[in-house]
Order: sequence, then structure tokens, then C-alpha cells
Amino acid sequence: MRRLLALASFLLLLALLFVWLWESRQPKAVELIPVISGQPEYCLTCHADLPEISASHPIKTFGCVSCHGGERLALDADLAHSSMRGGANPSDLSVVEASCGGSACHSGSEADQRDHIQRVTTSVQSTYAGAIASIRYTFGAQPSLTPIFGIYAVTDEDSKTGITSLLAFDPSRETNPSIKKFAENCLTCHINAAPREGEAYARQTGCAACHSIGEHKLSTAIPYTQCNACHNRGNYDLRAMTFVERADHPTKRVEDYYQPIAQFTRCEYTLDCVDCHTRAEAMGDGDLHASQKDVQYTQCKTCHGTLTELPLTKTLTDPNDIAFRMAQLNPIVNLQLGDTILVTEKGEPLWNTRVLPDGTYEMIGKATSQYFTFRPVMGSGCTQNGADQSSAYCHECHAVER
Repeated sequence: MRRLLALASFLLLLALLFVWLWESRQPKAVELIPVISGQPEYCLTCHADLPEISASHPIKTFGCVSCHGGERLALDADLAHSSMRGGANPSDLSVVEASCGGSACHSGSEADQRDHIQRVTTSVQSTYAGAIASIRYTFGAQPSLTPIFGIYAVTDEDSKTGITSLLAFDPSRETNPSIKKFAENCLTCHINAAPREGEAYARQTGCAACHSIGEHKLSTAIPYTQCNACHNRGNYDLRAMTFVERADHPTKRVEDYYQPIAQFTRCEYTLDCVDCHTRAEAMGDGDLHASQKDVQYTQCKTCHGTLTELPLTKTLTDPNDIAFRMAQLNPIVNLQLGDTILVTEKGEPLWNTRVLPDGTYEMIGKATSQYFTFRPVMGSGCTQNGADQSSAYCHECHAVER
């Protein structure tokens, strides 16, 4: 009996020693109670060295779990990460509504201009509807260029374009070999596809494809190099249905910005893409469209005007104007009530511009913080045809020679 009691005591002590050793090797929990949830989470136990993801998402307010998901009280890495949304990327479109949605966040109303998820999920950069329609029409699989399919099924009952829904593109149902080849080789050009292999194509998916500019860093100060992860990397061979990568290896901005076959003006390569293209053009306007050209509307006259008309402007009188919110997200300029800025023909504010007292204009680069001044076409020696605003027309006089 004594032997059994001694053995039981020894086993108990051994078990207690094992528990003590196991617990001593566990990290000491670092607790965070975010304002938005009011519930403790231990993510910072291991991730305290990560930089804050953005000034608009302070960790004390949002924490980690409200966006990323995960087991908030787990100290074991595998268990803590077991229920994370989108792996390390909660902006992947398969989980973005659960991660980033909500009326006060990114799936709010169009009137409040918080319908970001609706804009992205219906955009041509996500649906790839224009490319799919073009290929299917070319090879006789559909009667017109009006999109029928997208990368995924999506509905937009309030669409102003007449396209209210897209079916999910299913390559297995296609019979034409060229369309099948297109599906095999050419479906990496939408923001929810895994990128092609290689450092030049490195990007994430979903919203982070554009806005993630570094490790755990979201920004609206998007440099052209981020855009080049998808754009200007090469061309598609429509006979072989394969992607042909650029053969040159540019080291200078003027060579890297556009492909060798392209013509462009000085402002087109000196500025970054986001300095000219508005958020509706890049992120979508909330409607389904047939092609990229149906969305992009910024022209030379947007900033420079014509011989007979100055560019459109707006004096900021409402402290709740969307221009102030956008400037707060990327504080390169201190916008003030009473400032006059340029606006597009659709009323989108070019919040990084200002009209100066002498009648000239100023633009601050969103990614570089560089200051640029320029004059309107009106009153200059330009002999343009105001009705022709195609880039090719302006390139006749203003193209950069390489």
C-alpha cells in the first residue's frame, strides 16, 4: 500500500513538474483590450514588434481580432491562427465583408462614401469582366461585348450601366480551345488572383493588392511601382494566349514607368498613377462595367483645361467634405476651409491640388510629397483642338523622347 502511495505521489509530482515546465516555456500574455470590442486579446504577446498598420486603424481602437479574426485568448501560434480570415490578409475578397465591413467602416452607404467593398467587388479590376467578354466575343462564344461572366458571380441591382449581374466564369464549360487557353494562362490579372511568380509581380490580393505597400502597412500613398506589379509588365499574345514578359530590365523611372512601345508626357511619368487617376477609376464607382475605358475618364483637360475653358474647381466650405477625409488619410497637404481645389467632371475632388493666388495651380505628389506648379492652357500658345483630349493627340507635341 505504501509503495502504491509513494508511486502515486511520484507520478503526481512528475505531472506537476511537467505542467510547470510547460507553463514556464509559454510566453507571458500581453493583454490588449481594444475600444471597438471591449474584449481582451493576446495577439501582442508575439506580434508586439509589428508596426501599426495605418494611422486610421490605431491598434488601441481596433486591436487585431476585429479585422484578422483568430482565437484572441490563445497563446499557441497554431491555435491562435486557426480561425484567421484570409490567412494573413483579411482584405482578400473572399472574407473582406466579415473583416472590413460594417456601416461605419467599409460597407457603408454610397451617400456617406463608405461603400468601398461594393466599389471594389464590382470593379473591372476584380471581375475581369471586360477581358472575359472580349475573348468570348472574339471566338464566337457570345453575341456582343456586353459582359455575361466575371471571375465570380456578383449582382448590382442599382447599376447605372445596365449591367446588373455577372455569372461566375467556368472555363470547364467552354468548348473553344483558345478560350480554354485564355483561362489557363491569362487569369492572373485581377486583384483577387494569386500573382505571377517573380519579384516584379509581388503583391497581395483584394484591397491589399493596391493598399499594402510594405509589411503590415496600409496606405493611400500608393507609388507607381505598386501599380506596376500588375501593369506595364508585358503583353498578352492573343494568338498563343500566353503572357510575354518585358525583355528589358529598366533601372530608371522614365524607362520603368511605361513599356518601351509607349508614348507619354512628362507629367505622366513624373507623377504617380494615383496623382491623376481618381479613386472611382482605380477602386470602382460601385457599378458593373464592360471595360476599363468605361471607367477611366481623367483627361489632360481635367487639370489643364482647354483654350476656352479653365479646369473645374471647387472652394471647400463644408468641414465634412470628402476631400478633408482623403487628405487626412494621406496628410501631405494641410487642407483648410476656403481652399480652392481642382475637381473632375464627375465632381471627384483632386484634394492634392490647390489654386494659387496668381491663377496658377499646385499639385502635391501623393506618394512622393513633391510639389509641382503648372498653368492652364487658356492664354498659352497651345494650338490644341479642345474637342480632342486623347493622349495620342497631346503626345504629338508633348511626348517625352527616350
